[in-house]
Amino acid sequence: MGITSFYFLCFFAAILIVYYLIPGRLQWLLLLACSVAYYLMTGNGLLILYPAVSVTACFLGIRLLAVIPAEEQRRRRWILTATILVNIGILVVLKYVNFGIYTIDGIAQLFGSSKTLIKSVDFLIPLGVSFYTFSLLGYVIDVYNGIAKPQRNYWKLMLYGMYFPVILSGPILKYREHGEQFFVPHRFDYRLVTRGMQRMLWGFFKKLVIAERLGTLVDTVYGGYMEYPGAYIWFATVCYAFQLYTDFSGCMDIVLGMSESLGIVLPENFQTPFFAKSVAEYWRRWHITLGVWMKEYVFFPVLRSPLFTDLNKSWKEKFGKKKGKQYVTFVAMFLLWLTVGIWHGGDWKFVIGSGLLHWVYIVSEELLAPACGRFMDKCRIRTEGRAVNLLRILRTFLLVCIGDLFFRAASVGDAFAMLGRAVSVWNPSVLWNGALFGLGLDWIEVMIAGLSLLLLLAVSLLQQKGSVRDKIGGYVLPVRWALWYALLFAVILLGCYGPGYSAGEFIYQGF
Repeated sequence: MGITSFYFLCFFAAILIVYYLIPGRLQWLLLLACSVAYYLMTGNGLLILYPAVSVTACFLGIRLLAVIPAEEQRRRRWILTATILVNIGILVVLKYVNFGIYTIDGIAQLFGSSKTLIKSVDFLIPLGVSFYTFSLLGYVIDVYNGIAKPQRNYWKLMLYGMYFPVILSGPILKYREHGEQFFVPHRFDYRLVTRGMQRMLWGFFKKLVIAERLGTLVDTVYGGYMEYPGAYIWFATVCYAFQLYTDFSGCMDIVLGMSESLGIVLPENFQTPFFAKSVAEYWRRWHITLGVWMKEYVFFPVLRSPLFTDLNKSWKEKFGKKKGKQYVTFVAMFLLWLTVGIWHGGDWKFVIGSGLLHWVYIVSEELLAPACGRFMDKCRIRTEGRAVNLLRILRTFLLVCIGDLFFRAASVGDAFAMLGRAVSVWNPSVLWNGALFGLGLDWIEVMIAGLSLLLLLAVSLLQQKGSVRDKIGGYVLPVRWALWYALLFAVILLGCYGPGYSAGEFIYQGF
């Protein structure tokens, strides 16, 4: 039951009504029951055993950490390690066993073996396994570090781990910042409910009007790139960048709006990422909660580890204080981006497209920054001028698009083949001679997609100056109602749904 389906909207409407009719102390129990029911209704109900095991392991770990004195560090470390291994073990078995098998067979083939050494194993992957695993593990680590209070109620921890809006595609939560609000009473607040629904509507527009429409074009080119070389590939890759953004951020708008209607504030996951002037800044604006989690629980612990402490000391003596520290940071960043790539999926195209390629980008930006600064000073170019910033934004977008090409391609081999076909064939005329109308969308569909993207751009520019919902809320009643109804009818009349569409599925729900 996808969150863009009619049945889910009925499901949520019923929850919302009952939620504000029952006593506040029972609201969290309703959310727990509905979260379990949603999980059972979405796919194979037996898969609920996986999040149940993860919640149980984390609850036991938290309870043991709560009673073991801080002085007994060795026992506490064993408890933390065991809890992490159980959860990461489940994640690895479900998502990465075949990745390891393919990698071993690929290495064997490089050395001349034509045999498949190990047979692949297919597992049914539970909904949101990466998201609930990271949210739960972050909480256990925070309890171990003494910066979060241990939850004593097993069912409350289960609600935190399986909260039904978040289970699909995140965001990744921090218990110390967002956990307790699940369990406190929430009174009906007309402003919160309407603002939540407004945000949900904007998410539906992104998903159904833009993302689904662009997906048709992208599927055509990526499914037959030998037939569509050169400018076709570049155009489809740019379209995919916008498809991925509107799909994922649209899902976040629906999830955050839904929770806002229930009085629960979740962390933002996007901040107009296509306005970023560097790849590092892009990742501070894109999938924000994943980036924060990786920095707190992977990057900083790696840098503070004894191995890296010794390496830092050694390289400072060898390369100098500044460069030695920088090189050690680059190595830690390599591990960080390798982890980010692996998190996205058990395939080398994810490891490259969402991980190591971005590490190369960021390290290159860091190393080239001084030389670029000197060049701009010598040429008397304003470093923060509008034209320069626009060029930086376009450069960053192009680099991200190349990563997205790997992310979307069927395999690493296909990605390199597509890059080769993109640069070896010169056919820019297809962008204006009408050839694009043969990619699954007629001129009306292309026009709808183009105008919708212009609206997205306008809203994104306004977001740079503050909340668009607040701005609309300041208009007189007829104007603001006209705007929201116009958006509603745009979704109803222009959205891609119904027979032949699977709009209920989001790209990131597979991670």
